[in-house]
Parts: sequence; C-alpha cells; structure tokens
Amino acid sequence: MDRETILNMDPHMLVSILNLKLRDFYSSLDMFCDDMNIDKSELEDKLNKSGYFYQSGINQFK
Repeated sequence: MDRETILNMDPHMLVSILNLKLRDFYSSLDMFCDDMNIDKSELEDKLNKSGYFYQSGINQFK
C-alpha cells in the first residue's frame, strides 16, 4: 500500500485497515505516517471528514 492508494481509499475501508496496522505493527499514528511517508494532518483531515478521529490513548481511529 503506497501513499496515493491510502489517500484515495474509501475512508471506511481505510479506517479498518489503518486500525489493524496500528494495532499490530505501529505504536502510534506518527510512526505509521513516518513509515508510509504520509502527512499526518492530511490523513487525519481525510478521516475526520468522515467522522473518524484518532484517539492516541488506544492508538485507534473511532
């Protein structure tokens, strides 16, 4: 999965995949974004528009 694919993906599908990756492979959204070369605010803006917000305490979008 590359940057373009992630940013163009359906937000509901993206949250599902992203939460899995955050749970299994990354200890924070910052680490995921650094690894995938994605601007964190751009990703959060995309998901916030669909009602999903990152919760750092549980390392998931809800």
